[in-house]
Parts: sequence; C-alpha cells; structure tokens
Amino acid sequence: MSDPSLTVLALLALAGLTAGYVDAVVGGGGLVQLPALLIGLPGATPVEVLGTNKLAAICGTTVSSATYYRRVRPDPRTFLPLMALAFVGSLAGALVATQIPKAAFDPIVLVVLIVVGAYVLFKPDLGAATALRWSGHRHLAAAMVTGLAIGFYDGALGPGTGSFFVFTLVGLLGYSFLEASAKARLANWTTNLAALVVFVPAGAVLWKVGLVMGGANLLGGYLGARTAIARGSGFVRVFFVVVVSAFVVRIGGDVVGIW
Repeated sequence: MSDPSLTVLALLALAGLTAGYVDAVVGGGGLVQLPALLIGLPGATPVEVLGTNKLAAICGTTVSSATYYRRVRPDPRTFLPLMALAFVGSLAGALVATQIPKAAFDPIVLVVLIVVGAYVLFKPDLGAATALRWSGHRHLAAAMVTGLAIGFYDGALGPGTGSFFVFTLVGLLGYSFLEASAKARLANWTTNLAALVVFVPAGAVLWKVGLVMGGANLLGGYLGARTAIARGSGFVRVFFVVVVSAFVVRIGGDVVGIW
C-alpha cells in the first residue's frame, strides 16, 4: 500500500498518544488505536493493521512497564509466571489471528465488558487495597491461567486486553487497582512481544506508521503511568469504569451496526 499523507500520520500519532495514556492507566488502548488504523489505512490488510498496532503498542507498554516497576515494585512471584504464560498464549493467538473473524469476538467481548463494568461500579470497595484471595500454588495457578487465556485473546485480536488483565487481577486474585495495573502492563508488554515474533517475519508490520504511532504511544504510556501512580487506586478505578463504559458503547455500536 502507498504511504499515508502527513495529515493521516499526524492523526494516527494523536490516536497513539491517547491509546498509550489509556493503556498505561487501565489498559484497552487497542480500542482507540485499532479503529484509527482501520480508518486511516483503508488499503491495509487486517493482519497488517494488527501487526502495526502491536509495534506501536509495545513502545507504550515498554515505558509504562518500566515506570510501574520502578515505582510500584510488583511481586515477581506473580508477574513472572503471568508474563510467561501470557507470552505463550499470545504466540498461539497470533498464529491463528488470520483464521478468526472479528465478528466472532465482538458480541463476546461486549458481554464481558458490560459484566466487568457493572461489577466494578457496584462494588465500590473492590480494588481499594490488596487483599489476596489465595496464596501459594492456588495463587500461582490462577495467575498462570489468567496469563494464558488473556494472552491468547491479545495475540488473536487484542482490544481491551489490558482492561481484562486489570479486572482479573483485581476481581479474581484480589490486588488493588494500582498493583493490578502494574502487573497488567508487564503482562501486556509480553503479549505484544509474542505477537510481533509472529507478525514481523510474516511481513505484517507497516514500519513507518508503526514507529510514528509508537513514539506517540510511548509518550502517552509514560504520562499515563505517572498519573496513575501519583493518583493511586481510587483514580485508576474511576478511570477504569469510564473507559470500560466507552468501550461498551464503541463495541456495542459495531455489534448492532450503528457505526
């Protein structure tokens, strides 16, 4: 496909900046970035859009992961197995990405987002502080299953992955929203890397677009991580509810054919 115009590149960079900020706070930047790529690059194939999105996203998750790690110091006994299984799941998902139609995912993702948003909204104490549900092998097993399942989804499609990581770490494992966001960023960085292991050799990355968006995503990721750390779990919770609500409207519109 031909190179996009400077105007299109600038708008895609703005989308990357916004996506990086959203992704660093609660995840789900792909729900901003992917539609922007689809609109801005109508001549690109679906796998090129996915590959380019992953290149841009890994720039943001790299800086936000590093920022969270330095400031929050998440427990490696959870995030290392979470990252390892997320890598495996994302690798498998990316391998089958071209075989799964987006229409098969949207209704499922919509229902999950509605349930997730309602659950967080009506449980105001959820994620205010870390109160782990399990310890030892049960905690480790829950983290590994979470990484594998959400990692597969991210490799195959991706939008909302970070939000699903955050919610599962809060609702299932019992972390605070801030702790969950830190671990979610580390896991999301791993899933982006695994997907690129598949997409780059396949020639599915538009490097010029991906690097421009990646630079903007990196800045957004840094600003988002710093904001979340400074404001704490209460801010992340409110931001999570707002973002998930917006995603419900966005995906719901796709499902019923409004957009």
